[in-house]
Amino acid sequence: MTDVNVLLSKIQSRFSAGIENAVIARDELTLEIHPAHLLDVCRVLRDEADFDFRLLVDVCGVDYLHYGLDDWQTDTATATGFGRGVLKDLQRDNPARPNRFAVVYHLLSLSNNQRLRLRVNIPDNRELLVDSVMEIWPSANWFEREAFDLFGILFRGHPDLRRLLTDYGFVGHPFRKDFPLIGKVEARYDAQLKRVVYEPVSIEARVLEPKVIRHDNRYLAEETPANVK
Repeated sequence: MTDVNVLLSKIQSRFSAGIENAVIARDELTLEIHPAHLLDVCRVLRDEADFDFRLLVDVCGVDYLHYGLDDWQTDTATATGFGRGVLKDLQRDNPARPNRFAVVYHLLSLSNNQRLRLRVNIPDNRELLVDSVMEIWPSANWFEREAFDLFGILFRGHPDLRRLLTDYGFVGHPFRKDFPLIGKVEARYDAQLKRVVYEPVSIEARVLEPKVIRHDNRYLAEETPANVK
């Protein structure tokens, strides 16, 4: 058995509850944790020598709104180039992902030289709430603030949950898949008022279609006899 299979076997024998799913892909183990068991599982993964995941590498939010749905046709594109409009309505919910939002944790055990990914699927899209892991890994502080700022995910027990990358008056959460790419407002400094003012976006929304130009015989004009020397 490989190291990742041994790790999975230890986790399955240790936890009788809390693990919703376990997947090994590309020699990496991902565990889906039930939100109610997150803190208990994380404490064991940190404290017990069989796991010893003392380092929290990253915490990030995920929006699966368009997961698995293609907006561009690329896999079968050859001489025809890229094509747009594979699915006309990408705003609908994805039936393959009943939970739109999730929080992902990346753990590292230096003593065992192992990595582990945890994913917590948030069951209610109207109440994005997950327990904070700051009491287990203090490095989660700014990671969780970033996920709150960009996705609107709340972390229960976080001592100072504020926006981190956007302005305090920013409206919305820019990493959500349904957030407009041009934003909702634009800011500029007004010299007369001596402050930053917010105005409606002046950029016109548009969709750019990539074009591929290949310099080979398939795209050269056919030569006429007059051009043949």
